[in-house]
Amino acid sequence: MWSKTRRDFLADVGRGMLVAGVGSTLAADLGLFTPRLDDDVDRLHFGALESLVCFMQDTPVERLQAAVIEKLTAGVSLETLVSAAALANARSFGGQDYDGYHTFMALGPALYMAREMPSRAAALPVLKVLYRNTNRIQTRGGGEHETLRPVTATSSPIPADAGAWLQSVTRSADMERAEGIFAALVNDSVGEAYNHLQFSVQDEVDVHRIVLAWRAWMMLDVTGMEHAHTLLRQSVRYCVQSEQQRLDRRHDPSGIRELLPRLLDEFRLLGRSLGAVDPGEIWISSAAEHVAMGSPETAARLAAGALAEGISSEAVGEAISLASMRLLLHDRGLNAQQASASRPVGSVHGASIGVHAADSANAWRNIARVSNHRNTVASLIVGAYHTAGRGNQVGSSALPYEEAAGEIADSDPQTLLRQLDDAVQANDQLQACAIVHHWGITGQQPQAIFARLLPYAVSEDGALHAEKFYRTVQEEFVATRPSLRWQHLVGLARVTASEFGNPAPGQTEARQLLGLE
Repeated sequence: MWSKTRRDFLADVGRGMLVAGVGSTLAADLGLFTPRLDDDVDRLHFGALESLVCFMQDTPVERLQAAVIEKLTAGVSLETLVSAAALANARSFGGQDYDGYHTFMALGPALYMAREMPSRAAALPVLKVLYRNTNRIQTRGGGEHETLRPVTATSSPIPADAGAWLQSVTRSADMERAEGIFAALVNDSVGEAYNHLQFSVQDEVDVHRIVLAWRAWMMLDVTGMEHAHTLLRQSVRYCVQSEQQRLDRRHDPSGIRELLPRLLDEFRLLGRSLGAVDPGEIWISSAAEHVAMGSPETAARLAAGALAEGISSEAVGEAISLASMRLLLHDRGLNAQQASASRPVGSVHGASIGVHAADSANAWRNIARVSNHRNTVASLIVGAYHTAGRGNQVGSSALPYEEAAGEIADSDPQTLLRQLDDAVQANDQLQACAIVHHWGITGQQPQAIFARLLPYAVSEDGALHAEKFYRTVQEEFVATRPSLRWQHLVGLARVTASEFGNPAPGQTEARQLLGLE
């Protein structure tokens, strides 16, 4: 199961290893479907899941949710449905469609959210993303328009520096050759292939590049390792496509390409064991401030220096994560020129500076936890570089939620929760943040706040980011020391209040089909 594998991943943090295998949740369900017979040898096939993958691609979206609920009633698990949707998405888009890869990245978080919902409503988060998934696939032509095709692994010998080899080919924007090399690497070892892939992922600081790489790896816990090549090659294709676009536009590459190897060498990080020093709250807060407000190079150097001094990788990651939340809490919100119907003036949800920074920091931290020594330190250095350089895009002071919290006189938990609902539904970001901050400083338990905000992450569209960001905050809250962690939950309250009022397509129908109020 997912939670067991997650613990297995974290158990390997200190050993600098990738988990070579994960448990599949599909065994009890695979007998329920018969793969569609298809003579097209130029098409990827997914064995016992093939018919369900085709179902996700080809069922008319207006009939999808009723048909999915029928399968759930027949005993098909949410994990199996998510697996099929992930494979349908990968086969359709290959990591090269904006709405498509955002939907793929939401599938895993939606499954986590489903496990926290009341039993009668458990399917809602997954139905939300399945609807979005099939709708986007059909907009692009359904099963008749697919990006991923079978690929032949290169016969060239795999060199010792396979990561640099793949990176060099990716930089040349040679899609066919990069695909062949990665296929060979996966055939040799899935875990090492993922390590080698990180060289290319670290070449640019792009939220979609890094979050896709992380969410694809985590999805293997649901689909099983037999689908590793299909899911992970999305990142190869994303990186190659990005390089081709950079070359076509004659843009300079990111400065991280030269800075990362220089810092690794200067601080001798590849030959130095990771430390376990906890630098304390003052250092964490100061480092977060410097990362958020400093230049990318200064932030990367701070991370490299801290690792060289023996400060733990978890502490460095904690500072980067808090820096991203600082950006969110300092965000001025969209102005009139930036606003749209789904993201009105003042919005901070969706593709905002803070949400993007938080999701990126979360992905860099997670990859650092499950990869080898080189990629642990490299991911944190690039993560700091990625988070920095945005201080001039946000306000000099945070949303004054701490002052507003001081004006809250009520201490009754149920009253505060009702007031939080009122603030969210009024799009009152300040008051929502103030209530959550007040809740935290008065020693209340966080679970009630998460439970109150979860239904909004399900019901609202969220401009493609609601599921990922909710899961990001959950993970970062747990991974941050108690004295600082409430900043994450305050940030979630702000985003929730920002996104309310734009219901997700299909959710009204889903609630009716499930017999919910």
